[in-house]
Amino acid sequence: MKNYNEISEIEFQKLCESQEEFYSKYNLESYENWFYDQESELLRIYNNDKDELFFKYTPIGTYSLKSNTWLWSWNNEHSIAKSKNETLKVKSFGEKHNFEKLTTGLIECEKDECWNFVAISRKFIENIGAYCTESKGLLSYKLIISEFLDKESISIKKMKDKIVDCGIHGYRRPAFVCQHLNTKTAIGFEEAFETYKGMELEKDDDFCAWCSECEKVRIENDGWNEESEKFAKIKLVCEECYFEMKELNE
Repeated sequence: MKNYNEISEIEFQKLCESQEEFYSKYNLESYENWFYDQESELLRIYNNDKDELFFKYTPIGTYSLKSNTWLWSWNNEHSIAKSKNETLKVKSFGEKHNFEKLTTGLIECEKDECWNFVAISRKFIENIGAYCTESKGLLSYKLIISEFLDKESISIKKMKDKIVDCGIHGYRRPAFVCQHLNTKTAIGFEEAFETYKGMELEKDDDFCAWCSECEKVRIENDGWNEESEKFAKIKLVCEECYFEMKELNE
């Protein structure tokens, strides 16, 4: 049995060869934007509504550029993707051969090593390629399972029905905030319920928040009614904007 470094190098070379074919086949370098939905496990790569590709994916892990740490998907409590448990196959392989990097949920490492983790995961998860997205210093690595050629499929329609097209962040889940909340000035942040990024919402729940002044008006009017809602003038934003506002105020 080869040691971890030997296996890692062999699988990484295989990944490099397959990635060239994968990117070439779908001309992925020509697409500027991406969006992924954890619940449906769909990745949308696009330039506009007519120039887009849809892939089914399995999340492998994320890498924080801030802390220089890799987090395996099976250890990510904020991930709601059901297929993340596929990475437990990688963990089992690591336990069998005592490969610590495959069995430790959170690992300090260099960024380049992430592709080695993805490469090894390919041994256990059927795929046609790999893709990495970056948002606010967090790299998210995915194995692409298949392409949805039929853009009218039920899965894609459901995904588009529950998202908004933000001019800044692209397609994201919807959120609702009062007219006063913004991403530049801290003015207080009151929520309908405690939230965190990536959380799975109940069917009838939405991300919803308002500022401190709206909270005063709401209390003065014994809750949300015609007067308090008139003052708040709730507006639609995307999930990313919502959590930028929350971070600013906290």
